[in-house]
Amino acid sequence: MKNIITSILGLFMALTVYSQNITIDTIKTRTTYEKAYNSAIGVKMYPSAVTYKQFIRTNKAVEALGYFSLDGFRATVLYETYAPIEGNENLSWYVGYGGHLGIWSETWKKNNTDHTAGIAVGVDGILGLDYKVKNAPLNISVDWQPSFNFVGSSYFESGWAGIGIRYTF
Repeated sequence: MKNIITSILGLFMALTVYSQNITIDTIKTRTTYEKAYNSAIGVKMYPSAVTYKQFIRTNKAVEALGYFSLDGFRATVLYETYAPIEGNENLSWYVGYGGHLGIWSETWKKNNTDHTAGIAVGVDGILGLDYKVKNAPLNISVDWQPSFNFVGSSYFESGWAGIGIRYTF
């Protein structure tokens, strides 16, 4: 289990470094690249979340996610690096990392007998595609967000992913 976690964390660190190098090189050679929007608010589906994304530089963004369910709540903050995809000025890929805090109900603990703690604190990675609809204040993204909990029950979650739909401004 530790080897899998170490490999996945290493992959995300390598992708983050690689995307930063690609982005810097791309911006130097393609000066017309600009982020398609400054900030966005909306929803992410699977699991259901409220999401807010704010670019802090041309190719860097911070995203906050609030996941709500009848069984509890999970807050996640991610630092994301964006790189354009050649041939489509509104399409980018991104990679990032961050952390989360989850609080789960007694019902959730009864239904998930392997996870007896009511709190989960851990690290997250993210890899995805981001598309800004041309001539409309709409952003669509699809991503994979694996995570590892190290406070509460310690376990790896590979199933967090989603499709995000946001209003841009």
